[in-house]
Amino acid sequence: MDKEIRFGVPVEMREENDTIKVSGYAAVFGQETNIGGWFDEMIERGAFKDAIGRDDVVFLVNHEGLPLARTRSGTLVLREDDHGLYMESELDPADPDVALIIPKMRRGDLDKMSFAFAPTVQEWDESGDIPKRTIKEATLYDVSIVTTPAYEGTEIGLRSLEAFRKESRSGNSKRRLAMKARFHGFE
Repeated sequence: MDKEIRFGVPVEMREENDTIKVSGYAAVFGQETNIGGWFDEMIERGAFKDAIGRDDVVFLVNHEGLPLARTRSGTLVLREDDHGLYMESELDPADPDVALIIPKMRRGDLDKMSFAFAPTVQEWDESGDIPKRTIKEATLYDVSIVTTPAYEGTEIGLRSLEAFRKESRSGNSKRRLAMKARFHGFE
């Protein structure tokens, strides 16, 4: 079974005391995405229930490097809810790898998540123009904060998720208006 990687969920980050709390959705359920023009894919609710607690999953940056946290050591917590595969971790700010990503998360340069997996149960529907794959069960390898997501519904951030979403929406609107002003020569 080949390992596959899917990118795209926002993440949340909060700085409290001497730790950096990171949480977000590495995968979302019921959201369809196109995989390289070859097929559409959707993750079914419950796809990771057996993997949680069974698989040793690591938290990485762009699916590479040393782990920031992992389930086996208890520094990475995974759970499924109605929305998707939720992850949570307390990172050590003294860790040089953590220190590298914090400013990028604050600026919004790193704000999405991803997961690496191997499907163990899947269903294909080839009745349409583009085949559709539904992942019903999977083995998990990692959850990652990423630059480029496959699933746009993923997220990771620095504060409470709701505050992060509100700030992102208002910040994105302001950035879009500033870009339009520059484009039309109003700046």
